[in-house]
Order: sequence, then structure tokens, then C-alpha cells
Amino acid sequence: MPNPSRPRISAAHRSALEANPWFDSMSRTQREALLGAAELIHVRRGAMVFRQGDPVHVAGAGFYGLAAGTIKISTLRQDGREAILAVLEPGNWFGEISLIDGSPRTHDATALSALDLMVVPYEAFARQMQDAAFARAIAALLAARVRGLYGLMEDATLRGLRARVARRLMSLARGDVTQSPELRRSVSLPQEALAMMLGVTRQTLSKELNAMAQEGVIALGYGRIELLSIDALQRLCIAP
Repeated sequence: MPNPSRPRISAAHRSALEANPWFDSMSRTQREALLGAAELIHVRRGAMVFRQGDPVHVAGAGFYGLAAGTIKISTLRQDGREAILAVLEPGNWFGEISLIDGSPRTHDATALSALDLMVVPYEAFARQMQDAAFARAIAALLAARVRGLYGLMEDATLRGLRARVARRLMSLARGDVTQSPELRRSVSLPQEALAMMLGVTRQTLSKELNAMAQEGVIALGYGRIELLSIDALQRLCIAP
């Protein structure tokens, strides 16, 4: 992890963070307190922000706010294949679980691009948690995480692949972890990464995507998927 610096957060950074529904739901006083406790670091593309099993009480660890760039949250399966759990876009905060229970990191966090990252150290996070309003905000963040995990479990155990693909595309169209109320019409993600999210082979996913494209639900481009019919996708999302 690069050495932290203390430049003032830029207007672009602030705009990215405040566009996130969770961060924006807090009062201005709470937001400023959180940013005031954070250090800005720069992370190169491909670097690990943290690894699964890393202790939380180490230099550079903390509660992270992604001000610029994209992060992959992933883990390795027993057969050595990577499973992508989520893709974080600017505005998202993460890493709170280990700070709350003191246990090691639960997964890998890898920079898919160069990052500007706000880091709230463990001690500063603990002080913030003494404020009841901030603690409630963290509880709401955790509740959203749990809802998302339940959704993934439901998809994996109760739904067919076509429905799972449609539901993940809809989630990605809202920023995946961000879950913005605004729905994008284009998802920028390689098909290989989407296959890793769904736990299927690239070939299996390709068959489903091509079938959906032939039905006029989506259009496939290089590194992106266009959502042509939101209504059709929503119908697929509730299919068994």
C-alpha cells in the first residue's frame, strides 16, 4: 500500500462520494467528520488494497471510500478459480466488517484501475462509531450488504441461469454495490468477469447472452452489454 498523503480532497472526489446514496443519506456534519478523519492514498492498477485473511490492525488498513477508480471484490474457490463477488465504483465505502469485529479480511480487494482511495484508520473509525448517528449509518450499510448476500443466495439456489444473468445485469446497471435509483442502459464489463460473478464458464454465459441478444433483450459489444428492453429483463428476473 502506498504511503498516505494529506492533500485536500478535490471537487471531483467529493462529487463522486456524494453521488453515492449511502454517503449522501448522512448529514453534512457526519459526511465532513468522516472525510476529515480520512487520508487520501493513490493505488496503482493491479495492486491489492487488501487480501483475504489480512489482519485489520496493520498500517494502511481501515474503512475505505473509493473516490476514483474501480475495485474488484473477489475470492478464490477451492479449485483455484476466481469468483468475483462485486465490482465497486467511485462513491462506495467498504471494509467496515473487519473493523467492527476485529477479524481478518473476508475477501480480496484488487484495483482494476488506478485508484484514489480515502482511508479512515481503525482508531479514527472507532471514534466515529461512538457517534450514534454514524453508527446507525454503518448499521444501514451492513443491512444493505446482508440483503445483497441473501439475494445472491436466492439466485444461486432457486433461479435458473437465464434469470440469474438478467438479475445481475440489472444490478450492474444500478452500479452493482451502489444500487443507484438511476438505471443505466449500458453495462461496461467483460463477459469473462460477468461469468466469474455468476460462477459459470465463459462458454456457458456466452450461450445465454447470445440467446438474449437474438430475442432483442440485449445487444453485445466489446467489453459492454447494452440493455435494449428493461421490461423484458425484468420479466426474466422473476422467472424460475
